[in-house]
Amino acid sequence: MAKTVETDVLVVGAGPAGAISALLLSTYGIRTIMINKYGSTSPGPRAHITNQRAMEILRDLDLEEPAKALATPQEKMGHVFARSLVDEEFGRIYSWSTHPEAKARHDLASPCAICDLPQYYFEPLVTAQCALRGSDVRLRTEYVSHVQDADGVTATLRDLLTDTDYQVRAKYLIGADGARSKVAQDIGLPFEGRMATGDSGSLNIEFTADLSALVQHRPSDMFWLLQTGSGLNGTGVGVLRMVRPWHKWVCVWGYELANGAPQLSTEQARAVVQKLIGTDDIPVTIDGMSTWTINQQYAGRNSAGRVFCMGDAVHRHSPMGGLGLNTSVQDAYNLAWKLAAVIKGQAGAELLASFDAERSPIAKQIVDYTASTFATLPPMFAALGIPPAPTEQDMDLAIARLKEPTEDAALRRTALRKAIDETIVIFGGGHGVEMNQRYRSGAIVSDGSEDPGFARDERLFHQPSTRPGAHLPHAWLTSDHRRVSTLDLCGKGRFTLLTGLAGSAWAKDAEEVQRELGIDLRVHVIGPGQPYEDAWGDFAAASEVGESGLLLVRPDMFVAWRAADAADAGSGRLLEVMRTILHAPEARSREPELAIAKTG
Repeated sequence: MAKTVETDVLVVGAGPAGAISALLLSTYGIRTIMINKYGSTSPGPRAHITNQRAMEILRDLDLEEPAKALATPQEKMGHVFARSLVDEEFGRIYSWSTHPEAKARHDLASPCAICDLPQYYFEPLVTAQCALRGSDVRLRTEYVSHVQDADGVTATLRDLLTDTDYQVRAKYLIGADGARSKVAQDIGLPFEGRMATGDSGSLNIEFTADLSALVQHRPSDMFWLLQTGSGLNGTGVGVLRMVRPWHKWVCVWGYELANGAPQLSTEQARAVVQKLIGTDDIPVTIDGMSTWTINQQYAGRNSAGRVFCMGDAVHRHSPMGGLGLNTSVQDAYNLAWKLAAVIKGQAGAELLASFDAERSPIAKQIVDYTASTFATLPPMFAALGIPPAPTEQDMDLAIARLKEPTEDAALRRTALRKAIDETIVIFGGGHGVEMNQRYRSGAIVSDGSEDPGFARDERLFHQPSTRPGAHLPHAWLTSDHRRVSTLDLCGKGRFTLLTGLAGSAWAKDAEEVQRELGIDLRVHVIGPGQPYEDAWGDFAAASEVGESGLLLVRPDMFVAWRAADAADAGSGRLLEVMRTILHAPEARSREPELAIAKTG
């Protein structure tokens, strides 16, 4: 066997979770190897909704603008319900926060906007940056097994080009190897739920066709088309998903699992696409086909010793709500700074336990939420009056009845409008699920305040807070007359202290922390005459502390601790809090230790 390769962190998998992990670690100066058993990044569009939280992370990595250049912007995202592209519509919804009221809430929540960035554009962007920033990126390399001990992890990898095995010795291993994660299996993660739920699967048909004449006047990233055939309530539900306006598309069509995955010829696939378009007059080129099933499964915990799993390896769910890629990216953002701090000797290994405490509940929340959204679809079919397994004549009759000037038809139209509106939870209505995470762990220090809970539905509405464990609220400041977000003052792998003009005494406490713990703690005093000014008063309103108070923000932009005023300034309280958060070792030069039973 070849000589053992050494690194700090081995990342198994180069999807969104793995690639963002490797990119962050390399950016933080950590030696990282990332492997991908395939010869390329994702060959298909796959995930495409990239929400505000994920865009904030790309912003922190200086990749927001390159990502936006590859993406379809929010204003071109929407949903249309119809029988086909050429038929009349049943209705539309303002999905992905495009309704003026929802757009205002969206804009207040973040300096970033949701966009449509297909995975096969997202992955090359991030993976290229991994290599540019120092990650050792190895394609056609497969994870075989691992053994861990008190000092590290020894993983056996297989070079698929030469069919030879070799070993990598790492301090930590990240399993980001997807929904069939072997790493998760090897460390014995317990799972709730099951894979391939329901009776049907989905067929993706990637195709090229210029549909501009049918759609550019009603820009949407998805067209849901109800037709005869198998599927929900016996009704065929086809989706035409935009990949590139308005010529690259994915057609999604259902099939019965009991009959096995369909093996369509190119001509058969083209016929399915043309059925949903509603005409065969537009040339269609079939680019690829794949199948997938709805999963509903999450891990009860996400780590064992020096091995951590994230992304689809620990939360497997439907694409409803567009949460998969985004949750995976946030998993990586949570863990990377902690690994970096421990490897650099700035934190004790106990800090890493907070990854499980903070992210495992999110995995359950996301899986449960996406499963709940399916209940919004049957009322739409009921309102249309479509019988099970309808014929074309049944569809014609149902649509004709919908147009009648009768009381019964009016009730049906009202029910249909209500049913369509309620599908918003599937298509970006879960702004709270995206933005309202609240962490409870050993990496958060309470300020003694009572948890106020949520004034509105926590799934649907973003409700910012600076209470420890919440994400730092976005507020616009000014610097040299230019607009700057509070989020832009934080991140970059370091802790940040935000205070007002009356809180400048905290700066000496921050110096003590840096001296004693050897960390980079950036201090920003916000106020008149300072580099950052609260021109609109938004920071004062959002901070929930007095002008002399402070917000201590972690590298992942979550509030670690806050003080209402400067009463504790100069008391050593900030140093005590930082030691608690980091589980800081007594000496900075001490090698992190972790007692672990061997696993294989």
